[in-house]
Order: sequence, then structure tokens, then C-alpha cells
Amino acid sequence: MVFNMFEQRGAFHFNWWYLALILTISIMGVIMVYSANQGRPELHFQNLYIRQIYWLVCGLIALIVAVLIDYRLLSRYAYLIYLLTLVALIAVLIFGTTVSGSTRWLQIGPVNLQISELAKLSMVIVLAKYFETTKPSGQYEFKDLFLPALFTGAMGWLIYKQPDLGTAMIIGAIFFIFVIAVELKPSTLYKLIGACTVLTPLGWFFLKDYQKARIMTFLNQEMDPLGAGYQTIQSKIAIGSGGFWGKGLLAGTQSRLNFLPEKHTDFIFSVFAEETGFFGVAVLLTLFLILILKGLNIAYRAADRFGLFLAIGITGYLSVYIIYNLGMTIGIFPITGIPLPLFSYGGSSLLTTFFALGLLLNIEARRLLL
Repeated sequence: MVFNMFEQRGAFHFNWWYLALILTISIMGVIMVYSANQGRPELHFQNLYIRQIYWLVCGLIALIVAVLIDYRLLSRYAYLIYLLTLVALIAVLIFGTTVSGSTRWLQIGPVNLQISELAKLSMVIVLAKYFETTKPSGQYEFKDLFLPALFTGAMGWLIYKQPDLGTAMIIGAIFFIFVIAVELKPSTLYKLIGACTVLTPLGWFFLKDYQKARIMTFLNQEMDPLGAGYQTIQSKIAIGSGGFWGKGLLAGTQSRLNFLPEKHTDFIFSVFAEETGFFGVAVLLTLFLILILKGLNIAYRAADRFGLFLAIGITGYLSVYIIYNLGMTIGIFPITGIPLPLFSYGGSSLLTTFFALGLLLNIEARRLLL
């Protein structure tokens, strides 16, 4: 019945301008993927923008599916979704495809899916379910956070073992986003801060050598300018050389001369900044800011508690992705391979982001139907 009502009235309440905003950022990303790889001798790289267009179309289909389903079904099956995601992550470690020393992709038919991208949304769904059904009124105690911390730790550990430290950090960030969103007792907050203070330094001993090198180089980028510090130094050169108006599309020297590594994925913002300058960066950051502020507005006006937490979780982790990627390219965060949502090349990331944004549109459209 709700689905029929949505079919009849949902289009009227559907936020078309928000969809236009999402597509605008995505199309800008396709253009930059094209620009970043032109001039490279390998045909594979030159055709990546075509694959990005394909994934953009698939992402749009995923967004439509996310809009049409009743998002409350995700609450009903949240724990099952989480369990299936854990099974998929275990399958990645056993049967996954290894590229550059990392086993992050699972071959499903003709498609390689990065399950850790799907895991972020699964983490948001299960935590939204947990906080929806526990203590609808009242402050959370430290013991109330044990189960969501367990959910987070199990999924984060499986992703870290791939190894994918960046996405594992995002999984941890999602947990803290929910902790900030709910009402905690002051004593709970103090205990949580104390636990993080004690446990964080211990994480150093679990890092691999190259991860430690990246952190040390982040603290002193000139320590290894031709090794671990090379990416950050070249990224900052590219961003700074763009000036106010930029060098123009296909005219970025750092990109054209292949000084800039991973320029269609992790460092695509550096290519964009060099070619469009401060003006282009200001436009892009404004578009991202509108995207995030609207997500928070959708959360604030959600019709139910699950919709509230689901919107907060989605908006929160997308914000962390954007902030971290931008910070990584200008050298204020260590390099961890976190892409820029809707902008960097990558099918799994684009599909997951479109589906997540489709859920935001769903929450807003159904607010007046419930």
C-alpha cells in the first residue's frame, strides 16, 4: 500500500534538484577521469572514462531502486544484511582478487566488486537499527555501546586484513558518528575518551611497515621525497600550480607528465585543482557542502527514528570521505587510499554512493507519506 502511495504521490515530493546536484558532481568526475588519463600510452587508462560513464548509469539505476523500496525494510533485515556482509568480507580474504598486494575485490560473474565499499552502508544500517530500538528516550551508558562497538570491530578487522586501512578507519568513524548523534551520559563520554586514549597508541603495533612509513612521512614529508612522501609532494605542487583560474582542461602539467600518481582515483582532486584553479575548487566544494547540508536537513526532518539515524550515518560517512580525501591531497592527513565520493574513478564506490544518496531521497520523499 505504501509503495502504491509512493508511485502516485512520490514523484511530486521527490527532490529533483538534489538528484541534479548528484549528477552534476558525477559528470564533473567523469570529465576529470577523462582528463587525467589522456596522453597515457596505455589504451586501458584512456578508456577509463567510458567505464566510469557505464558505472554512472548503473549507479543511477541503483539510486532509483533505493528510492522505490521502503527504506524501513532495511530496519527489518538490518542484522541479516550485516551478517551477509561479514560472510562476503571473509569470502574476499579467501577467494578475492589481489591487486598491488591488496585483496579487496570479489569476482561475481563478469564484475569485480569491492565489498568493503558495500560494508560502509551495511555498517550504517545495522547501527541505525540498533540505536532505533534501544533506549528511545534516555541517555546511553558505556555498556550500551558494547554491542555496536563489537559490530564495528568485527567488520573493521576483516577490512583491515585485506589490507585496507583507509576503509577500516571509515568504519570506525561511522561508529563515532552515531556516538555523537545519540545522547550519552557524561560519565559514558569520559570513559569512551579514556578508552580511545589508551587503545589508539596500541594500534601502531598492528600497522604494516608501509603504513608506518606513510604516517612517519606525513609528519615529515621531506624525509623521503622520492618514496613515501612523493605522492603528497606532487599533489601539493599540482594544486598550487593551478592558480586562480587553473591551467585549463587537459593542460595540467603534473598530470600530463605523469608526475602525479593515482591521478584518476585517490588524487583526482589534485588534477581538478590544477586544471580549474581556485575558482573551480570553490565551485566543487560549494556543491559538496550543499550535498552534505541537505543530507543533514533530511535527517532532521525524518519521519521516524530509523530514518533519522540512517540519514545521519550516510551523511556522516560521506562527509568524512570528502574531508579526508581533500586533506590527504593537501598533506594534512596520511595517505590511505580513500577516494573522493562521486568524483574518483571506481565502480563499487559509485554504486554504493548512489544507492546511499537514493536512500536519503527516499527518506525525504516518504516523510509526507507516512
